[in-house]
Amino acid sequence: MKIITQNKKALFDYTVLDTFEAGIALTGDEVKSLRSGMANLVGAFIVSHDGVLTMINSYIAPYSHAYTKGNDDQITRRTRALLMHRREIHRLIGEISRGGLTLIPLALYFNERGKVKVKVGLCKHKKAYQRKEEIRERDIQRETRRELRGKYDY
Repeated sequence: MKIITQNKKALFDYTVLDTFEAGIALTGDEVKSLRSGMANLVGAFIVSHDGVLTMINSYIAPYSHAYTKGNDDQITRRTRALLMHRREIHRLIGEISRGGLTLIPLALYFNERGKVKVKVGLCKHKKAYQRKEEIRERDIQRETRRELRGKYDY
């Protein structure tokens, strides 16, 4: 598995409750651009419309040797359909409709067969105090590791 890009900002802003793997409908020149690592998922999100999951606001740079027709920004940030089993789609739509949850793309990667896949996270948005508390706990753990580093070597 070769990771193309990760959405690290999503891990900071959201609590990931569950993850899923989905295929993505791309054109040939977009796949070539992804092979060179020209993608970004910051600010991307997933919505459902008429029983189809689509990824919005994900950036895939245009391939340098491909013929492009139209506006570059219109092509690079177009909506892309996600490919999942119907049962999974209905389950995710049900989770979202209950409220408070959203679907966020966490990573783009090539699987063992060379297909582009999206790691989709069912997430809940963190409040400001939760983020501060998480940072505080990380600092405490770092300090305790630093204190215990040389004390118990046998």
